[in-house]
Amino acid sequence: MTRFACAALLAIALPSCAYFKPQPPPKATTVLSDWHDDGGPGEVSVEIDLGRQLAIYKRGDRPIGWSFVSTGKEGHSTPPGNYTITEKMELKESNRYGWIADAAGNVTNGDARPTTPVPEGEFYHPAPMHYWMRITNYGVGLHAGEIPLPGEAASHGCIRLPKDFVPELYAVAKVGTPVKVVRGKRPPPEQIGLVDL
Repeated sequence: MTRFACAALLAIALPSCAYFKPQPPPKATTVLSDWHDDGGPGEVSVEIDLGRQLAIYKRGDRPIGWSFVSTGKEGHSTPPGNYTITEKMELKESNRYGWIADAAGNVTNGDARPTTPVPEGEFYHPAPMHYWMRITNYGVGLHAGEIPLPGEAASHGCIRLPKDFVPELYAVAKVGTPVKVVRGKRPPPEQIGLVDL
C-alpha cells in the first residue's frame, strides 16, 4: 500500500473514531422498594423501622415486600407505637405544611405553613399527599413522597413511601390494617440499603 493510500485510509478512519468513544457506565440507581404480594391467605401488616428508615410488609406472617421510607426529621419526629389505618384518600392536601411560590411557579419558601406570611404576588400551596393512609388522629399517615436520601429521615412527621411503590400498598391496605412503628437501631452507613426479608 502506498503512503498516499495509507494516509487516505487514515483520514477516513480517524473522524469516525470520535463516534466510538468509550462511555462511562450508567450511574447506579438505588432500589427503593420490592413488592411480591402473593394475594394468598392472611391480612396485610406494615412495620416501620425508624432506625433504618425501612418498612417491611407482610401478609399473615409471610414477607411480601419492603421499601425505604422517610419519617420525621429532628423536631418533627414520627412517634413509635402500634397503629391501624383509620382513613384512606387517594389525594389529601396537608392542612399544616406546604410551600410558597411566585406567579411563575418558582418556590420561594419550601417549608411554609398556612400561617406563614405570603408576599404580595405569591401564593401558598398546601402539600399534596397522594395515597394518604392516616394512622393517628393528629395528622400522621403514610403517603407518597420524596425519599431524598434513603436511610435518612426528612419528613414533617408523616411516613413517606416511594412514589412508584405506594399504589401497590394502597391497593391492598384497608381501614384497620395494622401499622407498627418501632424505634429500631441505626445501622452503620455501609449497611443502609441492604435489606433481607
